[in-house]
Amino acid sequence: MSASRVLVLNSGSSSVKYQLLDMRDSTRLAMGLVERIGEQSSRIRHTHVGADDTREWSGPIADHDAALKAVSEELAKDGLGLDSRELAAIGHRVVHGGKTFTEPTVIDDAVLAEIERLIPVAPLHNPANLTGIRTAQALRPDLPQVAVFDTAFHTTMPESAARYAIDVRTADEHRVRRYGFHGTSHAYVSRATAKLLGKAPEDVNVIVLHLGNGASASAVRGGRCVDTSMGLTPLEGLVMGTRSGDMDPAVIFHLARVGGMSIDEIDALLNKKSGLVGLCGDNDMREIRRRVDEGDEEAKLAFDIYIHRLKKYIGAYYAVLGTVDAIAFTAGVGENAAAVREAAVAGLETLGLAVDGALNAVRGDEPRLISPADARVKVAVVPTDEELEIATQTYALVGRY
Repeated sequence: MSASRVLVLNSGSSSVKYQLLDMRDSTRLAMGLVERIGEQSSRIRHTHVGADDTREWSGPIADHDAALKAVSEELAKDGLGLDSRELAAIGHRVVHGGKTFTEPTVIDDAVLAEIERLIPVAPLHNPANLTGIRTAQALRPDLPQVAVFDTAFHTTMPESAARYAIDVRTADEHRVRRYGFHGTSHAYVSRATAKLLGKAPEDVNVIVLHLGNGASASAVRGGRCVDTSMGLTPLEGLVMGTRSGDMDPAVIFHLARVGGMSIDEIDALLNKKSGLVGLCGDNDMREIRRRVDEGDEEAKLAFDIYIHRLKKYIGAYYAVLGTVDAIAFTAGVGENAAAVREAAVAGLETLGLAVDGALNAVRGDEPRLISPADARVKVAVVPTDEELEIATQTYALVGRY
C-alpha cells in the first residue's frame, strides 16, 4: 500500500483529539485538540511535530463538522491536509462495541447502525463517536474509515468473568454484562511489557494498571484479557478521579428511598462527584500528594482508600492468573506518581512484588523496570500510546484490502 499515513480521531461530546501518524516508522507528524465545541470560546491547539511548531487560536466552532474542517485547515498549513494522497485511512476511537465488535472494523452503514444501537449502554460516548465518524465520512467519502473499540480487547474474557450474577433473561434482554474499557491501552501496554521482558506476548501474564482520571485494571494471560475491572460502564472497579468504582448497589436504592435523590442525581453523584474528588475535593493526584505531605488527614484518607482498592485488584488478578510475570503501571497517574506505585505493592513481598526506590523515582518517557533485579515478578512503568495502537490496528486492517 503506497499511502502510509493514518489520521486518528477521538471525538468527545465537546472535543476532538487527533493525531496524524506515518505508519512506515510509526512517527507522529501532527497532533492536536479542539475543545469547547459549540461555544463562543472554542479553542484549537495544533502541533506540527516535525517542525516543532505549535499553534493555538480561540473562537466559535459551532459543531463537529466545523471542528474537523478546522483540523483539516491546520493540517493543510503544514502540507498534511486531509486531501493528501498519502492518507491511507482515518481511525476512530469508539468507546462501546458491545459483544458484536471484537476487532477493528471498516465502517459501513451496518456498522454505524450497530454503534447507534449501543447508545443506551454508552450514552455519553457513542453519540459523540458517531458524530465524528459521520463528519469525517463527509469530508473524505472515498477514504476507509475504521472503528477501533475500547471494549474489543476485553471480549476474550470468559463468561465466568463477563457475566453478572443476575437473572439471565433480564441480563440478555438489556445487554447487562461486563464489557470493560480502556482496551486499546491495555492491549498496547500488555504487549509493550512483554517486549520489555524480552518475551512474546503469548508467553507472558501481565496485570495492567491504567491509572488516570479514569482508572482500570486488567488480567492478561498470554496476550488475551481474562478479566478487567470496569463493567457494563466505566463506573465499576477502581477508585477514580470522580467515579466511585465498586460499591454496594443497594446504596443507590438507599439514596433514592431515604435521600430522595432522583436517578439522574445519583448518576451524577457516582460519576462526577465521587472517587477522589468526593473524598477530599481534589482529583489531581499531584495535589492530593502535596496535601498528604503537609499532613492533610482528608487527603491521606482519600489516598489510602485509593491504594486499598488498587491492592485488592492486584491480589484478585494475581489469583485469577495463577502466575504473574509483571505488573505494569500506565496512564497519567501510573506513569508519573511514584508514591502510588510504591504504596500499591508495599507489603506484597510474599507475592514476589517490590519496587526499587531509586528506580521508582526516575522519570522518563520510555518503558522501564522499577523492581529490584532479582524480583520474581517484575514491576514496570510503560507509557501508554492509545493513538499509536488505534493507528496500528487501522493500518493493518486497510492493508488487507
